[in-house]
Amino acid sequence: MNDQSELERLRDDYEKQVFDLKQLLEVSKSLNSTLDYNILIDSILYTIMGQMKVLKAALYAKKGIDSTYFSLHRNYKGFDVERTVSYTLPEDAPALKLFAREYHPYTLDEIRSALGDLGGLDSMARLQPSLIIPLKAKGQINGIIILGDQIMGSGFTEGEREYVQNIAVLAAIAINNAFLFEMTTTDMMTKLRMKHYFYTVLMERMEQSSLSGRPLSVVMMDIDHFKKFNDTYGHSCGDVVLKQVAQLIQSHIRGNDVAARYGGEEFCLLLPDTDLSVAAKIAERIRQSVGATVIEYEGQKLNVFISLGAAQFDSSRDLSGKSLIDRADKALYRSKQEGRNRVSVSE
Repeated sequence: MNDQSELERLRDDYEKQVFDLKQLLEVSKSLNSTLDYNILIDSILYTIMGQMKVLKAALYAKKGIDSTYFSLHRNYKGFDVERTVSYTLPEDAPALKLFAREYHPYTLDEIRSALGDLGGLDSMARLQPSLIIPLKAKGQINGIIILGDQIMGSGFTEGEREYVQNIAVLAAIAINNAFLFEMTTTDMMTKLRMKHYFYTVLMERMEQSSLSGRPLSVVMMDIDHFKKFNDTYGHSCGDVVLKQVAQLIQSHIRGNDVAARYGGEEFCLLLPDTDLSVAAKIAERIRQSVGATVIEYEGQKLNVFISLGAAQFDSSRDLSGKSLIDRADKALYRSKQEGRNRVSVSE
């Protein structure tokens, strides 16, 4: 009887292991199906919430290639976030060093026990996470997942900790791949997307818009009299102007919009689910923001202005991405002709 019970237990253990491996394979397929960062984060969080049976999950990640800190990603699920609190964590925080050295899931109490304090996780602790799971790829921490209590109210078992760490390994690899993709498609000076990436996404969005009937718009932008900054103050000044304008553009768009450096001092925006009137309003906000910003360079205060042109995708005449871009570019040219520092829309 004891031997029979032992065999049944072993069989159950092996069946669970096989089931878990199959689940991990499906998780791997899911997480590696996209290189879009926002979609990936959602996929990671929903996967872990389902697998670990929790209602709260969030991810700390770096916002850009050159970022030196981790911050709470806006796609968090379930946690009550205080708007006055900055949920950030420097990459050199003691807790991060602990995670890199001893890589496994932690509770807040375990971190306190290991470090004597929270190791820089004080703002994270305000969210009251039940489990903290570091993400590590290529020997470096590239994210942190936090989970709330399980639905059933029980604590995480050692088996569940091991399982969620396996998911974390897959998530870390997926995030690393997304960052590598971002590096190859990002203009290193402005941190906006490159032209070839913009065209690739534009063609995809145009196809989706044709099928769904949802609007899609493009905005082209050009810095007015940009040459004078280079001629008067040197190319380093021009670089500063490009970076500042790029930051202002980025600050006025949504997560699923695409901002790119089109070439030289010209930028472009791809705005899904946006008709021409709304695109014109977004363009106007960007124009006003740039015009109201004084850029300082070596003691000089510089006023910068931009001209913009917007066009909405029309499936009956925009048979290529170039057609839509050209219509927005013609609207931009009209802004230039009519005095610059203004927004024009395509007919």
